[in-house]
Amino acid sequence: MKKVDIYTTPSCVYCKKTKAFFVEHKVEYTEHDVTKDAAARDDMIKRSGQMGVPVVDVEGQLVVGFDESKLRELIGITD
Repeated sequence: MKKVDIYTTPSCVYCKKTKAFFVEHKVEYTEHDVTKDAAARDDMIKRSGQMGVPVVDVEGQLVVGFDESKLRELIGITD
């Protein structure tokens, strides 16, 4: 399984959709709540150039927002 990190906020609708997608497809992930973790927030902004969430890191490949087709491609979900 690929290493997946997701940068989120509690009120983000697209973060919730992304996490639900991961659960549906049994994708293990590590969540970083950028409202509580300043270091994670700073890392996300530095790496992505974005302040919006979700930002998903799949083994170094970043996806900004909930882009299901890109996530399927990067993670290898074929169903």
